[in-house]
Amino acid sequence: MTERSPIACLLVIGNEVLSGRTQDANIRFLATRLGEIGIPLREARVIPDLRETIVATLNEVRARFDHVFTTGGIGPTHDDITSECVAAAFGVPWEPQPEAWARLERHYKPGEFNAARQRMATMPRGAALIDNAISIAPGFTIGNVHVMAGVPRIMQAMFEALAPSLHGGPPVASRTVHADGVMEGRIAEGLAAIQARWPDLDIGSYPYYRMGGGGVALVAKGTDTEAVEGAARDITTLLRAIGGKPVQGEPAQ
Repeated sequence: MTERSPIACLLVIGNEVLSGRTQDANIRFLATRLGEIGIPLREARVIPDLRETIVATLNEVRARFDHVFTTGGIGPTHDDITSECVAAAFGVPWEPQPEAWARLERHYKPGEFNAARQRMATMPRGAALIDNAISIAPGFTIGNVHVMAGVPRIMQAMFEALAPSLHGGPPVASRTVHADGVMEGRIAEGLAAIQARWPDLDIGSYPYYRMGGGGVALVAKGTDTEAVEGAARDITTLLRAIGGKPVQGEPAQ
């Protein structure tokens, strides 16, 4: 029996995302990179900066997933409460982390490492640091929870520092075939037959619309590369059979 791949959940934490002020740019990056590592992202939630919500959600998902990633809420302001909420979820003290404290103290000029900035070096007891090559203040891991910044450039740097320690299953392979002028209703039955033929793959249909007209992109994903290639061939054949002109890859933006 093949051992299953570990699975992941992402919690995007921040009122600014829920209000529409900030557009999240982290889900796509993490889903892609985790797939490459072989840790499929199975769920993503956007939750507010509310202590009870963060603690309850974190305790729910860390029991269900092998890895939980959080983004947002680890800065120096009053609404950056993710770190202390993680401590509460794990039932451990929220206290200065010696290495993080030393890094930030060295980084700032004398007198600038104030109480607000000290919050960025205060973490759940037992946390291991996630390096931050962009702005010094680290993220951290405790148990199966990885806490990172919300700013995409910083989050990406943190993730790349963390990635070598993440051990996944086979990487997720993906193939896309698209065709202009093809509507989903014309390929639904044939696509269902392809999914039945390749039950271990995720096969999806994604319509797109452009100034010059629309079409559909069909995607096959899975850990079996040969099966993904086989499904892509079947998709290409289906599109040709209904008079479409299949093109390998994503449609132009």
